[in-house]
Amino acid sequence: MTEIISAQTIVLASSSPTRKSLLQAAGVPFKVIPASVDEAAIRDTLMAEGQQIDPLDLAEILARAKAEDVSAKHPGCVVIGADQVLSCDGQVISKPQTIDAARETLLTLRGRTHQLHSAVAIAEDGDTKWAFTDTADMTMRQFSLAFLGRYLAEAGRDVLSSVGAYQLEGLGIQLFESIEGDFFTILGLPILPLLRELRARRLIPE
Repeated sequence: MTEIISAQTIVLASSSPTRKSLLQAAGVPFKVIPASVDEAAIRDTLMAEGQQIDPLDLAEILARAKAEDVSAKHPGCVVIGADQVLSCDGQVISKPQTIDAARETLLTLRGRTHQLHSAVAIAEDGDTKWAFTDTADMTMRQFSLAFLGRYLAEAGRDVLSSVGAYQLEGLGIQLFESIEGDFFTILGLPILPLLRELRARRLIPE
């Protein structure tokens, strides 16, 4: 195996179990230091007074903000920030905080196509050096109210960890009619472009 030349520490600026497991499975050495960024405040500022913002741009802004926040506090580290935004008919839908809110989100998405916009960024010393964005199209089937009730009862509060109140790795796959896009984009971390960039920086073996 090729020796990793750089001594820089890779940091994931996220507490997301999914993003952590993806990097671990890919064999990337890293530490976790969650960003202290007020995502809601950033969204509110960008969408104030009815201003329109591309959901993909919003995802990138949030990913950059997380990476820059942590990298400014840890000079010399290579910090990975990531974010995901869900939109339907151009409207951003926030992550549900309660099971009732998850039910409303799923009813809103039922029988419709929505988009998952994922962004990943690398920052050093407080400045973003690289960023990548991607979008996946997700079409939910016209599931019954009875199925929705069973789904929420079985999945439980785990649905609250996903912006769309579903996890494709589990029971959530049954909510869908069709999916178009990169699987890792759907999970919230476009990992193949990220790995290419880490190899280009000689942070992981070529």
